[in-house]
Amino acid sequence: MDRRTFLHHVFLWTAGLTVTIPRFRVSTAFAGQSSTSRLAVGKDIDYGLLVEKTLAALNGMNAFIRPGDKVVIKPNIGWDRSPEQAANTHPLVVKALVEHALEAGAAKVQVFDRTCNEQRRCYKNSGIEDTLKGLKNKKVSLEHIDQRKFVPVDLERGKSLSRMEIYRDVLEADSYINVPVAKHHGLSRLTLGLKNSMGVIGGNRGKLHFNLGQKLADLATVVRPTLTVIDATRMLLRNGPQGGSLNDVQISNTVIASADPVAADAYATTLFGLKPEEIASTKAAYDLGLGEMTIDNLQIIEV
Repeated sequence: MDRRTFLHHVFLWTAGLTVTIPRFRVSTAFAGQSSTSRLAVGKDIDYGLLVEKTLAALNGMNAFIRPGDKVVIKPNIGWDRSPEQAANTHPLVVKALVEHALEAGAAKVQVFDRTCNEQRRCYKNSGIEDTLKGLKNKKVSLEHIDQRKFVPVDLERGKSLSRMEIYRDVLEADSYINVPVAKHHGLSRLTLGLKNSMGVIGGNRGKLHFNLGQKLADLATVVRPTLTVIDATRMLLRNGPQGGSLNDVQISNTVIASADPVAADAYATTLFGLKPEEIASTKAAYDLGLGEMTIDNLQIIEV
C-alpha cells in the first residue's frame, strides 16, 4: 500500500466509514548506502546559527519541506525540567527549526509531545512554550495531545508488534521532523530519534518495555521522519531519561541532522562512547532495512 492509499484508509477509519484497521509498510529501498545516508554534524555556541548551518549542509530546509506543506515538529518535551537539565530538546533548537520550516513555505507547523510528567508543566518549564509564543505566528501551534486522535495501525513488517495506536497528525503530516535530545536512558541505554517517536503513540507505553528495541524499530516501519535532528547541545550522560542534576550534563553544542533516522542515531551513539550496534533499536531498525548504521558507510559533513 502506498502512502496516499494508507492516508485514505486513515481518513475512512477516523470518519467511522470503515472498521478495517489502516495498514502500511515502507519500502526496503532505504536499506544500505544511499543519498539518505548523508549526515550533517554542526557545532556552534549560537544555537540558531548551529541549526542554520547544519541544515545548509543538507541543502537547507527546502530539501525537506515544500510550500504549503503541513509540518509536524516533534521534540522531546516529556519532562518537567529546565533547558539546562538536558532532559528535553533545547527550546532554541526547536525555535530555529520552526523558523526554517516557515521560511520554506510551510502552511502549518504543529509542535507537540505526549509527555511523561504533567503536560502543562512540561511545555512551560522546558522553555518551549514561551519560546514559540515569542514567534507570534498564527501558522505555529504548540498543541496538547488529544486522545481522540490516536489511530490503530497494523504494522505489516512488525516483528514484535503487529498493531500500534499512532497520532493521526503525524501520519497525515507532509513533513515529520523528529527532534530528540541526546541523552542517557536507564532501560534502552540512550534516547535518540527512534526512541523519541514513542511520543506519538497511544495506549500503555509501559507495556512496550520488554524487547523495546525491536518495538521501536517496528514503529519506525510506519513513522518515518522526513528529517531527524538530534539535539546534542547539552547531553544528559547519566540518570536519564529524567535527569535533574547539572552534574550529569555535558555541554557539547552539537546538532546532528539526516534524512536517515538510523544513521542519525548511529552517529549520535558515538558521542557517548558507544558503538551503534550496542543500541538495540538502532540494530533492529538496521536489520529491517530502515537505514544505515555503519559509520564508515555514511557521508558525514562537518560544519
